[in-house]
Amino acid sequence: MNKWTDKKMEVNNESMVRVIAVTGGKGGVGKTNVSINTAVALAEQGQRVLVLDADLGLANVDVQLGIRAKHNLSHVISGECSLEQVLVEGPLGIKIVPAASGSRAMVEMTEAQHAALIQSFSNLESQFDCLIVDTAAGISDMVMSFARAAQEVMVVVCDEPASFTDAYALIKLLSREHGVFRFRVVANMVRTAREGMELHAKLAKVTDRFLDVALELVATVPLDDHVRKAVRQQQTVVEAFPRSPAAVAYQGLASKILTWPVPSNPSGHLEFFVERLIRRNMYA
Repeated sequence: MNKWTDKKMEVNNESMVRVIAVTGGKGGVGKTNVSINTAVALAEQGQRVLVLDADLGLANVDVQLGIRAKHNLSHVISGECSLEQVLVEGPLGIKIVPAASGSRAMVEMTEAQHAALIQSFSNLESQFDCLIVDTAAGISDMVMSFARAAQEVMVVVCDEPASFTDAYALIKLLSREHGVFRFRVVANMVRTAREGMELHAKLAKVTDRFLDVALELVATVPLDDHVRKAVRQQQTVVEAFPRSPAAVAYQGLASKILTWPVPSNPSGHLEFFVERLIRRNMYA
């Protein structure tokens, strides 16, 4: 049986699609590494995972994994092919929706094109349990759209001033203008677990003072040379070095994600493809 295309699979409330936006405000904090390693760690635990490279102008998920994609999201926007046709397979069977790299047209998409892209997810025939959205850096309208459409927003931060200030700006914008109040924090490339906790505490101190949001530290990913080695091999560290400190952190994060509640009905900021995916799977 093909676990991706069997349409007769019974779907109950406990297997609703989990939609997680991985973001951070600033570039260079390791968002893509967090996205693909979390995806592979979830696949290890039996989850069918789809990764959307939502950095529509500077895509790099396929590059980091050494995958050659014949088509990407630009072909979906142009009408040359369907979203289903651009899916490529990654490690441990995860599916990837590659975006275009160096495409100004993708960066300058109109609102109608952007809405059509997100809506196209409702036409996917493949079944999956988790959708991970690797957003672009910054706080553009496109980043905001993907983040507010997700059930969970996972903010990646590292121990540098720019990362801290940009993460705060992202959280502030999402909370005040888009009604997002819960954020999961990943402290990335930290020297010790204590450093990760202190980084989270520092961010939470500021948000507690000025914003009505909840920040939960869900993972501290250590600064681990195995990550750099895995990147050079165009692999995830979870796959290449499964017993390394970073891989263990991602495996723990995946286990934690599986404990997060998944709503049976869309509500709040669960818009666009999230609502469509939930409704489609309820009656699959």
